[in-house]
Amino acid sequence: MTSTVADSAPAARRVPRPRADALRNRERLVTAAREMFVEFGAQVPYDEIARRAGVGNATLYRNFPERTDLVREVVLSSMARVTDLAERVMAEEADTFAALRRFTHGAADERIGALCPMLDGAFDKDHPDLTVERERLEEAVQSLVDSAQRAGRLRSDVGVGDLMVAVSQLTRPLPGTACGNFDQFVHRHLQLFLDGLEAPARSELPGTAATLEDLRRDCPSRTTS
Repeated sequence: MTSTVADSAPAARRVPRPRADALRNRERLVTAAREMFVEFGAQVPYDEIARRAGVGNATLYRNFPERTDLVREVVLSSMARVTDLAERVMAEEADTFAALRRFTHGAADERIGALCPMLDGAFDKDHPDLTVERERLEEAVQSLVDSAQRAGRLRSDVGVGDLMVAVSQLTRPLPGTACGNFDQFVHRHLQLFLDGLEAPARSELPGTAATLEDLRRDCPSRTTS
């Protein structure tokens, strides 16, 4: 019997897609880790993360064999959420400063300042995945700032770095400190800060507008990028 080319050719290997329940478990782990990192710092016990996520330790180690893997995924997830927020408010708000205001308060809700300490030490800030997500974040936030300045709604002597420093600083309590009303203070002081960003400016700022490159060079732990 003569074999055809199709018969003799090796079958194409199919890469199995992750099951829906496996994807849900991974998402639950990242969410639980983010919450616990904010509350207690990045050294929270692994089994506590698994317990909060409602999965077994084996599931946690299967998804994130090393703590650095989990930390990187949490940072990536947070950066992606902030970027998505920036893009969404730009599309939804006709008032460019209203878009900036919504973004700033939304970014604060992500508690990016509480996650900043994880970027110190041995954390690989130049991992390719982080580089891609960082560039997407920077482009989105820069667009927000540029749009508000072109419309004359944002004072011209501030930069993206100024905005991100404020969000980072105001959302960075000491890990493990219990303050049930912390969020109300964050948003109250962010609103005071935002009032100072609106044009026309009421005073002259010292120094020059801060860029994200300035933050990476001079104080890398102040921003998720």
